[in-house]
Amino acid sequence: MTIAAPKTGPKSGQKPGPDGWQTMSPAGSLPAELNSFVGRRREIAEVKRLLGEGRLVTLAGVGGVGKSRLALRVAFDLRRAYHDGVWLVELAALESAELLVATVMAALGLQDSASRPSLEVLAAHLRDRRTLVVLDNCEHLLDACAALADRLVRAAPGLRILATSRQALGVTGEQVLQVPTLAVPEAAGTAGRADGQTDAVRLFAERARAVLPGFEITDANREAVARVCRRLDGIPLAIELAAVRLRSLSVEQLLERLDDRFRLLTTGARTAMPRQQTLRSLIDWSHALCTEQERLLWSRLSVFSGGLDLEAAEQVCSGDGIPPEDVMDLVGGLVDKSVLAREEHRRRVRYRLLETIRQYGRERLRESGEEAELRARHRAYFRDLALRARRDWYGPDQVAWFARLRADHGNLRTALDSALPSSGSSPYAPGPGGVRDGLVLATALCFHWIAAGALREGRAWLARLLAAAPEPSPERAEALCVQARLAVLQSDFEEADALLRECRELGDALPDPPPAAPVAYVAGLAALMRHDLREAVTLLGEAADGHRAAGEESGVVNALMYLATAHGLLGDDDQAIARFKECLARCEARHEHWFRSYTLWMFGIETWRQGDPARAIDMEQEAIRLKQPFDDRLGVALCVEALAWMTADASPERAATLLGASQESWRAFGGPLFGYLEGYHDAAEAAARERLGARGFAAAFRKGVELPPGDVPRYATGHEKRRSRAPRTGEDSPLTRREREIGALVARGMSNKEIAATLVIAQRTAEAHVEHILCKLGFTSRAQIAAWVAGQGPAAQDHAGG
Repeated sequence: MTIAAPKTGPKSGQKPGPDGWQTMSPAGSLPAELNSFVGRRREIAEVKRLLGEGRLVTLAGVGGVGKSRLALRVAFDLRRAYHDGVWLVELAALESAELLVATVMAALGLQDSASRPSLEVLAAHLRDRRTLVVLDNCEHLLDACAALADRLVRAAPGLRILATSRQALGVTGEQVLQVPTLAVPEAAGTAGRADGQTDAVRLFAERARAVLPGFEITDANREAVARVCRRLDGIPLAIELAAVRLRSLSVEQLLERLDDRFRLLTTGARTAMPRQQTLRSLIDWSHALCTEQERLLWSRLSVFSGGLDLEAAEQVCSGDGIPPEDVMDLVGGLVDKSVLAREEHRRRVRYRLLETIRQYGRERLRESGEEAELRARHRAYFRDLALRARRDWYGPDQVAWFARLRADHGNLRTALDSALPSSGSSPYAPGPGGVRDGLVLATALCFHWIAAGALREGRAWLARLLAAAPEPSPERAEALCVQARLAVLQSDFEEADALLRECRELGDALPDPPPAAPVAYVAGLAALMRHDLREAVTLLGEAADGHRAAGEESGVVNALMYLATAHGLLGDDDQAIARFKECLARCEARHEHWFRSYTLWMFGIETWRQGDPARAIDMEQEAIRLKQPFDDRLGVALCVEALAWMTADASPERAATLLGASQESWRAFGGPLFGYLEGYHDAAEAAARERLGARGFAAAFRKGVELPPGDVPRYATGHEKRRSRAPRTGEDSPLTRREREIGALVARGMSNKEIAATLVIAQRTAEAHVEHILCKLGFTSRAQIAAWVAGQGPAAQDHAGG
């Protein structure tokens, strides 16, 4: 709504201008709020800060995210700071860019009867005034709004412009704040805690009370409300439209019907703009603002789940109207229009469609008839990605691959689901329904299932795919072996035995039988966990030899570390130590962390058993540090257990606390694993109880139970003590000699290229070393490395010279 200037003459204190215009009330034109404003404290503070630093601030974001409400709240809060007025210029209903200046003038209460161009008149009026102008809904008049804003801020030093748009104006000096959706409870169950009362939940409750007096968030409906807010991505308009439906539905019924959200959410206020009365109309507006190619890409991107990177968009979505070289610019266009959200993931940028935007795109994709082909392309891309990850897992890029697969977990699920056969389709059809790609994908993700703590999920996918593809094939044989491996790690030995039997029988029947080493490894691991140590030594030795003959380095290390453990439990100390050292040497040579951390866990236990608890504790703590980039909760729990055993005699209170922390971890996994070590747990608990007494043990144990999960690794590694101790140097450092040398060069401000030239190594090798240093020290920047080196003393800083 534009504000027409009254026809009366100037009020007291107002003077006609020299160009034939006159000002109206300096109070401004902000409308009264008709309902409560919920949350946004952080965003309000940030907008105020930006207005204090810059002249033009644009609030950008997806439709319905609350840009206008945020702008009006900030403007209302700042109204006393602008003595010449705070003015709202509503542009949503304006269709002609030619009327933009006239609309702004009318909103500011200007009557224009001058012969000069209107823009000059407006600029002259604002030149000596301290004014805040809110340009609301600029996206459909982007070029005109940009030109206007640029002209006005140059002409009027006291002017501030706060714009709202689905896309930045692109003006020099513009500061852009991407308005996020409202915070929602992160996962099922969190709504029951105090932090479950997020802004999205509070908004739902407030709007629900407006249509259903007496509505409250209770234990009975709290999780359902949280799920509604999550399903609606925390989009305020969507939440408000949903709350209106409580006139006729319960929260649970509302949740059930959200799969058809565009039909359900259609009851907005009659006084709102038409595009704000239904969710579909809101997104139709965004769709109309896109170019034809951007709309096509939007629909194709809807096959992704949980986000994607540029490489995935180029591989899956190009062709048939979108040249591969155009994808980057089109992605940029969708980001600019707030259709795609840009997110930083370590050194990679990812993009995400809000679920509501994704469902809209999926409807368009189905209408186009491309859905089957795009789902097949998506599946093939992530099959190949998983194969690359498996090939490169054992090496310097391991942490990066883990992070990438974890970020794409939703896409991996979608790809696996699309591989399962639908009614009447052939299981080997190249389109949706084919399972061969699914078997390859689920099998290639073996380490992902283990590292991500998703053993149960991995087994579930493999079971469904194996049931859908009963025909003999090499893919089925390999999938059976991986399924057995996951079963062993969950101590499901009966199921593992049946799977291994079928795998062997299938291998014997195939003309080109699969390698025997993986089967021997799984059988050997099962024997070890059953405490059948002689059998374990035989089978794991066969596995190590088989992998060595095939050049499978990761298989060699995997078998050797458990072979070393079996030797240690048999009392073959020399054999155990030799195997452990070989494992560590192989891992170090490849800059590998995952197997190295598990080797240190088991080697630490063996070292402790041989009477060197101090060195054993160092090994366990180093293993925990290596596991942290993987968020390996299972691995950390195993190391925490081992540390409790090792400290029970010297530090019974600490041991009891570690046992308490360990218990909480085991609950998350459904019970202790690796039962062949269970006796050590019982002995450590008995020793700690004896030294502390029942009450003392209970208090220390409870402290461990109550430790937040994120604090457990810090406590286990003695983080608090290390802060007060002298810094590690020399042999005490967690870094290798080469890593200390490179750390010193980083501290001198050298780039990776300069480090490579100084040490006469490949730049990629230098980059890998820096990544390992960051990983080991738990740092995220080179500046942190420099600070750490400075704290090590002159000896560490001189490493670069030798």
